[in-house]
Amino acid sequence: MPFTDILTANAAYAADHEELANGRARRGLAIVTCIDTRIDPLEAFGLIPGDAKVIRNAGARVTDDVLRTLIVASHALGVNRIALIQHTDCGVATNTQESLTRIVETQTGESIGELDFLTIDDQIRTLHEDSQRIRDCKLLPDGTEVGEFIFDVHSGKLSPVE
Repeated sequence: MPFTDILTANAAYAADHEELANGRARRGLAIVTCIDTRIDPLEAFGLIPGDAKVIRNAGARVTDDVLRTLIVASHALGVNRIALIQHTDCGVATNTQESLTRIVETQTGESIGELDFLTIDDQIRTLHEDSQRIRDCKLLPDGTEVGEFIFDVHSGKLSPVE
């Protein structure tokens, strides 16, 4: 049976599972970070289940869907702080639109069409631009705090970006 490994692990987890009171973010925090498997947001940032909403995508980019999720989290789930966290050695920052296009099209034999991989050529500039996109969103509550960070996947250190 496919996925036996995660079903087995889930059975062990469910045996000791403690239900959370609700789906609100206890610390009022949403984290937008990358899908990189070297980042464990709860462990790396001193959190436990229920503390924060974690939104992940390739490159930790602020897409329309990320904004949609932040709007819901802010109005219905107790979020009033957003941490935008990119990381070192990111595949979206070490590749280009052209290189990812070539990889995907070679492996699938299909055209990517208009798909934009949202690659990053300057992480600091991208963090600033994506954070500004959050700040400019009129559907997020006034006073929502936005922080920009870089997580070092080699040392585990989280550094604020000015």
